[in-house]
Amino acid sequence: MKLLGIGSRINHSEYGKGVITNVTSQHYWVTFIDKGLETIDLDSEFDIIEAAYDDVDTISFYDVETSLVNILKKWSDVSEVVTIADKYKGGTLILQPADENLKAYELPIDKFFHKITMVRDRLRVMEQRINSSDLDEQQKVDLQQYVTRIYGSLTSFNVLFKSDSQKFIGQRSK
Repeated sequence: MKLLGIGSRINHSEYGKGVITNVTSQHYWVTFIDKGLETIDLDSEFDIIEAAYDDVDTISFYDVETSLVNILKKWSDVSEVVTIADKYKGGTLILQPADENLKAYELPIDKFFHKITMVRDRLRVMEQRINSSDLDEQQKVDLQQYVTRIYGSLTSFNVLFKSDSQKFIGQRSK
């Protein structure tokens, strides 16, 4: 059985007329006029209105997009959007000296949070560069453990993060 390519037009007994918009190793993704996007098995019964037999790539667009996003996250300096916990939005960080004659230092907490997330993002980039470097495996492990201890030192700031998945994680005790 020769696979139909993207752009082939079909008529399915249940879904009606549609166009194949993606092909995977097991399914056609078809956009039907009346039913919208549906996936049907490659061996489904349907009439071919117009066939396109271009080279069929069995990797879906979704898989390509997911891979590309993962690659960009792994190798770029672009960081994800990190949100501060709602209770701290618009707040102020106050550093009060022990000497009451000295003025306290006030900093918008959002600005402080941004600096903390920049430290985290730069540590992640450093980890990636360590892992892709020409160092021997023991040197990589040693540096990775050092970075993990740095993350552990920063866990006090986790209270500022809205999402648990974006918090600092140090070494876990066994």
